[in-house]
Amino acid sequence: MIRLEPFAEQHLDLLGPLLADPELQRFTRVPVPVPADFARTWLGGYEDGRRTGTKEAFAIVDGGGDLLGLCMAPRIDSDTATAELGYAVAPASRGKGVATEALRLLTEWAFAELELHRLELLISVDNVASKRVAERCGYVKEGVLRSHYLKPGVRVDTEIWSRLATDP
Repeated sequence: MIRLEPFAEQHLDLLGPLLADPELQRFTRVPVPVPADFARTWLGGYEDGRRTGTKEAFAIVDGGGDLLGLCMAPRIDSDTATAELGYAVAPASRGKGVATEALRLLTEWAFAELELHRLELLISVDNVASKRVAERCGYVKEGVLRSHYLKPGVRVDTEIWSRLATDP
């Protein structure tokens, strides 16, 4: 059993192993090498976005309060009722359904709390595990964004997946 709680100061010390994970660095926009102050800067950006309604992040925690990962809405556009969602699970918690349950909870939150119509996931064509999570949560692959910008010096082919509020 997991729950989502707003990403906050108390989660910062626990982010080190997650941010050091080669898979996270490969498939996300986290800069490589990870700057020493990245976690605090990342939190600050999400706190600002929380205030303006343009982004949100949650810690994925287990029943004992241990941090299992993060899930986020790095882009929320209330004018178009759309958002981009994402998730990152610590290596020790992978393969246990954590990402699937976290995305399911995040999707429910986005539709119910924000009343959004369209949710999007941007997933590297090489990230097989993340594509399985998207499928299990009812997202539909729409196509490939060729040579999509990921981070400085890195362009990858990225699949775009979506789920609509009207989808079953």
